[in-house]
Amino acid sequence: MLGLLVLCAIAVSGCQDLTIHDPASLLAPRFHRSEIVGLIAGAGTTFAALPDLIGMLRRRSSKGMSPRMAAITGFFQIGWIYYGLLITSRPVVAWNMVAVVINFLSVAAYLRFARRERDAARRATT
Repeated sequence: MLGLLVLCAIAVSGCQDLTIHDPASLLAPRFHRSEIVGLIAGAGTTFAALPDLIGMLRRRSSKGMSPRMAAITGFFQIGWIYYGLLITSRPVVAWNMVAVVINFLSVAAYLRFARRERDAARRATT
């Protein structure tokens, strides 16, 4: 195991010149390539929660939704926004702001439908 670690350390130490260069994008010169990739990747992860929200709104039911998960995700997305501000990354800030809104809407819809379902169940038993 120690020999494997030494070989890995030797391999990594010889990789100083293997850095990725981040030139301006050919499509949008005001952006670096990393920002374009960040915008595309951010769109995918941000809108991943949207099908659940749309499904909940169509069903008008809170079934299958975890408000804890949305709240925890939203909390950490606020951390990502702060991180994006620290490293001045527009894609990180922009997509996480959208994601926080989507999570807020998911939790609000869950609370509304859960309250409606509770009231309906109460009326059915009385």
